[in-house]
Amino acid sequence: MRRLCWLIWLPLYVLAASSSSDVRLLQTYPQERTKGGLHVPLLRRQSSKLPKRDGESTVIGLGDFGDVTYNVLVKIGGIETPLILDTGSSDLWVISDACTKCASTVPLYPQASLQSTGLDVALYYGDSSTGTHAIGPIGKDVVGLGDLTLQNQYFAAVNDTNTSVGEAGSAGIFGLGFAVNSIIWRKAFEANLSTASQKRTVHKPAVRSLRDIALRFFPRNISFQQARHPVISFIKSHLPRQSVSVIPEVLASFSSIGPFIDRLVAQNALVAPMVTIALQRDAIDIGGNLGVLSIGELPSGVTNESLTWVPVRGYPTTQGGLAAPADSPDELYPVTWEIPLDDVYLDGIKLARSALTPKISLSALLDTGNSIIRGPSDVVHAILTQLGGDGKGNFPCSDAHTLAFEFGGKMFPVDPRDFIQQSYNDSVTTCSPTLAVTDSPQVGSGYLYSWSLGDPFLKSVLSSFYYGNISYPSQDPARIGLMSTVPSDASTALMSAIAVATANGGNFPVTSNSAPSATQTGASTNSLGVAQASSSSTPSTNGVLPRLPSVNMSMAMQVVFLVGFWCAHWNVGGIF
Repeated sequence: MRRLCWLIWLPLYVLAASSSSDVRLLQTYPQERTKGGLHVPLLRRQSSKLPKRDGESTVIGLGDFGDVTYNVLVKIGGIETPLILDTGSSDLWVISDACTKCASTVPLYPQASLQSTGLDVALYYGDSSTGTHAIGPIGKDVVGLGDLTLQNQYFAAVNDTNTSVGEAGSAGIFGLGFAVNSIIWRKAFEANLSTASQKRTVHKPAVRSLRDIALRFFPRNISFQQARHPVISFIKSHLPRQSVSVIPEVLASFSSIGPFIDRLVAQNALVAPMVTIALQRDAIDIGGNLGVLSIGELPSGVTNESLTWVPVRGYPTTQGGLAAPADSPDELYPVTWEIPLDDVYLDGIKLARSALTPKISLSALLDTGNSIIRGPSDVVHAILTQLGGDGKGNFPCSDAHTLAFEFGGKMFPVDPRDFIQQSYNDSVTTCSPTLAVTDSPQVGSGYLYSWSLGDPFLKSVLSSFYYGNISYPSQDPARIGLMSTVPSDASTALMSAIAVATANGGNFPVTSNSAPSATQTGASTNSLGVAQASSSSTPSTNGVLPRLPSVNMSMAMQVVFLVGFWCAHWNVGGIF
């Protein structure tokens, strides 16, 4: 059912929308470059000082597949192709031209260019009974993002997949997560450790532990349904005392075989170990933040003090986390971009916490690869009830509801325009929320977050993902900085959007954008210094499609989003 649902949805959308020494600079296309960083336009398109380093930064533009996925142009070997930007996963993979059954309109990686490692990887998305896969050899090549490039970057050249990445205008996934959450890193590390063990004495359990101990975490699908059957190994500290500890090798490996951003961070190649993301709104009321990915520093006009900084959850070994090194036994390592959540509010009223996981502290994953907001079933059902309407999630579009999340003692609302989606064709009278149920976490069997905050939330904030010291987190902890960008007149703007849609056939506009190869200039900045996108519906140099004017095309897009919401709302997975 899950695969059938999304296989129906994607073709509909495509049819409607179509009417260190390793670090060097790429001078391929004109991103905005500053002394401290690189800033890339994106389209969907307790404060502590950030330490400055002598390093690079860049800004990169993102493409937007109808506010469902955001992608970025990545150079891999001799090609440049869009990959989905994903803060919820850590692996880098691209479909290769060896995949004879892969449908794609974007460049595919030439398999003949791959520097083979002799390893293969199978990435599974979904849960134990349903899901999709991406399978292929692990290899190395030159990889560039914006003005930054790394030699010998590990990735998977996928030659077998039933995902719908290609239909979403992308050729793969670019994970921004931590190395310990990467299957490709783990397999490469195991292989390197096994090779090293032939040259020195290593107790055999030290190698076996990488495969057999604490299988807990799972690479989620694009909708980031909570995993039930994890597959990622983490090294624990119960190896025999006489064995050689592998933890120093683990930490050292981040700079050589880790994910792209982790390697830059481990090599001190960035001015600051961070990426900052703003997402543009390309549905309902086109505009909002200018989509930008900034690597190595905050965007121009934004200060560290203007963000609310919240620590990323560290996982002890009892919860599947990485063991601490002998010289710093109290270290706790992050696994994914998960932060403590104070509480959740609807229209200013605090919601009761979920009764499903009373012994697990409340937390949320911030995930650019998630096109909706997912939460515990009892809380989501309570929200649907409080929204009124028909009791099934439908309510008047003109009711400007505000779902807000409290982090670090500060409220971060979801813009009312991002909380809704049209329920029926040719009518903006009835809407439904961009909200669905996710699996509940369980101690010792996977991630511990209860909420997955996807693009509806991330379009309402500027979010900064600070990696800190990835080898010794206690020295510079990982954290996420948030700044609300919801304007004070958001409810009024929603009313205006409804009026415009009513006058133009009764459908909200939807656009898509190709990933831009040049930095964009914001039409303006808000009071906090965040660049704002133009609300113009005419095509621009970044490939924005014009607003769909005809009733038939608008109807087609609404059918697409109705089917898409049905897939998501019934928890049947993401577009993978």
